[in-house]
Amino acid sequence: MGYNLLKGKRGLIFGALNDKSIAWKVAEKAHEEGAEIVLTNTPVSIRLGDLDKLAEKTNATVIPADATNIDDLQNLIEKGMEAVGGKFDFILHSIGMSPNVRKKRGYDDLNYDFLQKTLDISAVSFHKVIQTCKKLDAINEWGSVVALTYVAAQRTLFEYNDMADAKAMLESIARSFGYIYGRSKHIRINTISQSPTLTTAGSGVKGIDKLMDFSERMSPLGNATADECADYTITLFSDLTKKVTMQNLYHDGGFSSMGMSKQAMIQYEKSFEEPDCD
Repeated sequence: MGYNLLKGKRGLIFGALNDKSIAWKVAEKAHEEGAEIVLTNTPVSIRLGDLDKLAEKTNATVIPADATNIDDLQNLIEKGMEAVGGKFDFILHSIGMSPNVRKKRGYDDLNYDFLQKTLDISAVSFHKVIQTCKKLDAINEWGSVVALTYVAAQRTLFEYNDMADAKAMLESIARSFGYIYGRSKHIRINTISQSPTLTTAGSGVKGIDKLMDFSERMSPLGNATADECADYTITLFSDLTKKVTMQNLYHDGGFSSMGMSKQAMIQYEKSFEEPDCD
């Protein structure tokens, strides 16, 4: 059930690939709440994914773009504004990829060319999107920009690798640009630190099933789902959060505030039990 939280608003959503994507869920919720949206991803991702199905379902325009390419971004934003008939009111950055993770290169054996790609795709692209929007004056006053991040930006998680560095940079960009864009246009910029989620990208992280089990045991409310993340994101796009900016907002069932839970301790103690030899 929708509440018309985004009635009359226009949005740009990066990163939807298929119905497992958080960006996909956000697009569905934004449409449900009355927004008109533009969807974008790389040309390759559009060919391999199901973005056209989402566009049909949400009456959205699809414009291919590489978020690391300034010319692509300028074309996307200009054509996007034409498609929806004005400036954007909200933008979602849901982009992340590490060649080092994909190639199973450890953090102490990084390929530095891969690292540059990780940072450019997963973090610097966020800066490029915001900077291009600012130069084109593409976001209405009191608009909202949100990027998805993860607690590995603050805490070391086994084999999250150079994506942790990218997420830390992403959050820093939100703070730095949040000040600049907030003072000049009252535009708010935040990041959402989501629970580990079994998206297509998340599935590529080694041991994601064990990580999700651990965080489920650690979190008082359990892991947040992609649908629940979409609900939370919509509130940040709405006028209900007009004075929330430059924040990294944890949406993880309480995981980020925990040290040890009873459920996790029980599982930990089981690892010391002697095996049954019968």
